[in-house]
Amino acid sequence: MLQLVVVVTSGSVALLADTIHNVGDATTAIPLWIAFALVRRKPTATFNYGLGRVEDLAGMLVVLIILFSAIVPGYEAISRLIHPQPITHLAAVAVAGVIGFIGNEVVALFRIRVGRAMNSAALIADGYHARTDGLTSLAVVLGAAGVWAGFPLADPIIGLLITIAIFGIVWQSANAVITRSLDGVSPGVVEEIRHAAEHVPGIGRLVEVKARWLGHKLNADLTIAVDDALTVAEANRATVALKAELREHLPPLGLATVQFDTTGVVATESGVHGHHHAPEPFKVVSPLAQGPSRHR
Repeated sequence: MLQLVVVVTSGSVALLADTIHNVGDATTAIPLWIAFALVRRKPTATFNYGLGRVEDLAGMLVVLIILFSAIVPGYEAISRLIHPQPITHLAAVAVAGVIGFIGNEVVALFRIRVGRAMNSAALIADGYHARTDGLTSLAVVLGAAGVWAGFPLADPIIGLLITIAIFGIVWQSANAVITRSLDGVSPGVVEEIRHAAEHVPGIGRLVEVKARWLGHKLNADLTIAVDDALTVAEANRATVALKAELREHLPPLGLATVQFDTTGVVATESGVHGHHHAPEPFKVVSPLAQGPSRHR
């Protein structure tokens, strides 16, 4: 509110850009809060995997809000460059910029801390986004100093630079949100899963590994090949050990589905032959809070 009052009285475009962006940041907390509330709901007959995707939808809405916060001040900055207007109350503009920086840094620290506690990449990114906003607030102070030094175009130029910075944030945020909504993960996630499996005795190799984000939880699907000499009980223990390793390597892991490789197993009328001791294909589905999984 203080920044808005100073914007009206001073006519600073740089402070206008920072104010609109700060309001946009506060607004983004609403869809994120709603998304986190819905994600906590249990799966239903209709939504078997829960409502984790709501977080992706909230992320898209956040990107649109940030985009809007860039368009309006960008238009004003270009307009002021073409039609310059005097800037007044420079001291108030500078003070508002400093206050904006302090407020954004406090919000950034809070969101990053909570995001790490929840293993929410979206919330952590939003925290670093707030920290970037704090730097734009300091840019407002720089613009006021430029006007005070006798360069009146410093204010709209700083406003335009802030707008460009916001567009960069929009691009990065949109890329992250769209990637997750399309089940994309960084290559490092799959490599971490493979690395975890290397520490588990009895697992010969990982035949196939897939992972995707569902909200701020990571889901993994693994197909493993085990030693033919293992009994069913021993193979079960290997999968339990694998889940423990995955938990150590990937804290955001929420659901792990493990099945045995059946390549080379030949089915006949009397049963399954080809691997004497290899267990029948099964899946171990674990939210990492249950006890040892049972095979089907």
